[in-house]
Amino acid sequence: MTAAPKPSTLLRQRLAEDIVVAPGAYDGMSARLVAAAGFPAVYASGGAIARAAGYPDIGLLSFTEVMDRVEKIVDASGLPVVADADTGFGGSANVERTVRILERAGVAAFHIEDQSFPKRCGHLDDKSLVDVEEMCRKVHIARQTLSDADALVIARTDAIAVEGFDAALSRAERYLKAGADMLFVEAPETPEQIQAIAQRLPGLKLINMFYGGKTPLVPLPELAAMGYRLVIIPSDLQRAAIHAMQATLAAIRRTGDSSEMADRLTSFKEREEIVQTRRYLALDAQ
Repeated sequence: MTAAPKPSTLLRQRLAEDIVVAPGAYDGMSARLVAAAGFPAVYASGGAIARAAGYPDIGLLSFTEVMDRVEKIVDASGLPVVADADTGFGGSANVERTVRILERAGVAAFHIEDQSFPKRCGHLDDKSLVDVEEMCRKVHIARQTLSDADALVIARTDAIAVEGFDAALSRAERYLKAGADMLFVEAPETPEQIQAIAQRLPGLKLINMFYGGKTPLVPLPELAAMGYRLVIIPSDLQRAAIHAMQATLAAIRRTGDSSEMADRLTSFKEREEIVQTRRYLALDAQ
């Protein structure tokens, strides 16, 4: 019997075939829904994971708390997982430990960023950066730590908002030379910047596309034509869930139950199908 390809190998194959869209998940349920919708990969969004715990995306969760969610996303989705590793959760020594645990959890790719701690969501203001040499060292350590040659180290720079566009591209080039497999220039603010990133930076490139952020939305075929290979949509699922929960809570507050929302609620049966209740009960019945 031929062994199934590793998630990292599968992700590289899919990136070679077409542009890959990875919606952001923040728990096992959202990860299962991404897989059921037919997407080829899922993004373990650090921001969405933080907000699911009730905190803003400013580096308040510990690595252990984040990994607890990442492991559930890997297990529940069955898809290649692209994980948000923030700043590597500390200095260079932390990066080595972070990468080992991410690889052990089965992620296919992860990105680390050049913000200083405490970090901020990439679309918030007042970010600060570490020295270029420090980030290059982190990227090098991350690549050297991995035993899986197909796993992707994605280097993210937040420099556009801090040092300017040209400096961001310069940083990205340095990170590629340090060993990054893919580049992620966060929060370009115009279509021209999006195009320039694609034209001026070699190799694999990731772009963050979500409604309402600093980056204008660009149709997927146009991104593919520019040369982008991976699109993450970090928080849209969570934002949709927040809106739905608010509407349901308002109905319960008005009437005492959610019956007026019946056509917008997942049925009991469908919910149990999503979490594979029958499958798990069958294991007990054997």
